[in-house]
Amino acid sequence: MGMPISVEIIDSNATESIFNKVFDYFTHIDEKFSTYKKTSEITAINEGRLKEDAWSGEMHLMFALCEETKKETGGYFDIKKPDGTLDPSGIVKGWSIWQASQIIQKDGFKNFYVDAGGDIQAGGKNADDELWSVGIKNPWKQDENVKIVRVTTQGVATSGTYIRGLHIYNPRNGNKPANEITSLTVIGPNVYEADRFATAAFAMGVHGTHFIERLPGFEAYAIDNNKMATMTSGFAKYLSQE
Repeated sequence: MGMPISVEIIDSNATESIFNKVFDYFTHIDEKFSTYKKTSEITAINEGRLKEDAWSGEMHLMFALCEETKKETGGYFDIKKPDGTLDPSGIVKGWSIWQASQIIQKDGFKNFYVDAGGDIQAGGKNADDELWSVGIKNPWKQDENVKIVRVTTQGVATSGTYIRGLHIYNPRNGNKPANEITSLTVIGPNVYEADRFATAAFAMGVHGTHFIERLPGFEAYAIDNNKMATMTSGFAKYLSQE
């Protein structure tokens, strides 16, 4: 879906086969859910070529998860775009990273790192037997990190405008582009949960961190258009001391 993917597995018994399995899974997800591909199932749905009774089980699941998230976020998460088409990427991305991590774990590996488009699911420790380090980029200087967080089994997801431009809309404000903040990073119990709530919180603008603050097990770090940062009360526990 137009995003770079990297996978690192530290366990000494990792072979090429597990990496092939993970990337085959991502290829499958791309073929089914990419809104950029004419041959994908979501494109066929948006063009009216595929009726609901012919949708795959995975598509029904994604739409159900999207509807659940819409309710949980008070309508701030909505896959209906201003042009009327449906784009479930805000669910699919985090879900597919999480599922890829499950594939890795089911094959017996414990120490790994899956990064797809800057959203990350970690497991265990890195090659130095330390927690995994995840950088939060400076939106105005992307070769620089403004913060580095340390995670082990958590997921980290960032929504922002500094790479793809304005692509998140506020469905509760006439589907106007969400442009009050520039970057919002969420740490959650897994990347699926972090990603879906990061998208919704970004659409909420300056109130997004307040929403995350109320979610047990989640923390957030936001940077607004004035280059001012706001973090939830427990975010500091993840910060690297380096």
